[in-house]
Parts: sequence; C-alpha cells; structure tokens
Amino acid sequence: MPHLAIIGGGAMGSAFAKGVIGAGVYKPGEVTIADVDADRLKQLTKELGAKAAPDNKAAARGADVILIAVKPGYVKQVLGEIAGDLSCDQLIVSIAAGVKLDTIASCLPKGTPVIRAMPNTPCRIGAGATGFCRGEAVNQSHVQAAKRIFDAVGVAHQVPEQLMNAVTGLSGSGPAYVYLIIEALSDAGVRVGLPRNIALDLAAQTVLGAARMVVEEKDHPARLKDQVTSPGGTTIAGIDALEHAGIRSALIEAVKAATNRAEELG
Repeated sequence: MPHLAIIGGGAMGSAFAKGVIGAGVYKPGEVTIADVDADRLKQLTKELGAKAAPDNKAAARGADVILIAVKPGYVKQVLGEIAGDLSCDQLIVSIAAGVKLDTIASCLPKGTPVIRAMPNTPCRIGAGATGFCRGEAVNQSHVQAAKRIFDAVGVAHQVPEQLMNAVTGLSGSGPAYVYLIIEALSDAGVRVGLPRNIALDLAAQTVLGAARMVVEEKDHPARLKDQVTSPGGTTIAGIDALEHAGIRSALIEAVKAATNRAEELG
C-alpha cells in the first residue's frame, strides 16, 4: 500500500496533506504527519483523517515518499533523525527553500533518491506553482510519484538544479509581486472614485480572470492583450502609461533581484 510521510505540519506541509488527500493521490489512512506542535498535529490529522506520528522516525518508517516540510535550518536535524532507518527505495522530497541536493544527500545513506522542490504559497488553495529538480539516484518512477504530489496542489515543472534560484525569483516570490499589483490597482480604483471594497474585489477578480484565461485558453498573453486593446481606446491609453512607467522593466528587475538574492542565501 502506498504511503506518504509528511514531516512538518505547518502551512506548506498541511497544504500538501490536504492537496494529496483531496485529489485522491493518497487516501487519508495512507498519509502520516509528524510535527513538533502536538496540538496542531492533532487538529490537522483529525480534520484530514490522516495518521499522527509520535516522532519523525516513526513517520518515515515504511513510507514510500517522505516529504520534508520544515524550515531550512531544521532540515539537517530531521534528516539525521530518520537517516538510520531509511532504505534505498524510499524517496525524499524536500520543499525547504535553498537547501541543495548535495546538502540533503550528504545527510542520507548513499544512493537515497532525493528531489528538491520550490513550491509557492498558493499551494494552500490548490493553485500553486512548483519547480523541482532531481538527484542522481532518482528514476522516472520517483519523478512521477513526486509530480503527482506537486500536481495535487497546482502545477509543477522539472528544471535543472542550477535554475532553482530562478524558480524562486519568479514563482516562489511571485505571489508578492501580484499582491502588490492588486493593491496598486485597488488604490487606483479608489483614486478614480470607487469604494475601497468594490475596487479591491474588482482588482483581485480581474487578475484572477486574466490568469485563468492564459492558463485555460493556452494563448500567448500578448494575443489576449490585443483582444481588449482597441485602436485609440481606453486600454491602449492605460498600456501606454504602464510602458512609460516601466512596468516590464520593473517586473524583470524584481525577478532578477530575487534570483540573485536566492543565490546569495544559498
């Protein structure tokens, strides 16, 4: 019987637990969660019908996939606790930001398959974006197992490890850029006379709807933009103002800056 162990029941760990159970990737009884906060663990497992483990070693024992969902500073400690009981057919998946494959592998028995991933916070509502890379011992069945987990909370793409900082700069930090855009659009709506609650609702729904059209219609955003941009109309006037203010350059520089910072922290 397949079994998933999640070590760390915080925001991201719980998001993955809810995602895989909700999507039917794992049955509730096939998921075991370990967390240092006993009250949080009790509440989460009761809500999901998952199993609660008394410690990390117990959670990992017998699991096909072990998801490491703790803060980066605790990864080595957790891996050290479970390493002695691992077998070479158990897959380790780490979502700890910035912790490299070599670092993870150095804490584990030689030949342990390891996947490193960078999800983002919209995973909490099943709309996440995840980039992941694979270690040397990972085979295609491991990739498929990990991707089923990632796809349960959004979309996922495999990249070489040297591009993981770029994933961090784009989709990892990206939600904050979009929140800033929504806030600015809302402020703009207030500036031209709309009540705050209406301006915010319209701004957020506009961003959501536009993103869904890109994803669902699978058309280039430039073509979708052109569909609402009439000659001499209101939209082209707004785009002209955005281009004059350097919106493209600002977003590109934001992703570059975040990518560079991820490299520094790594």
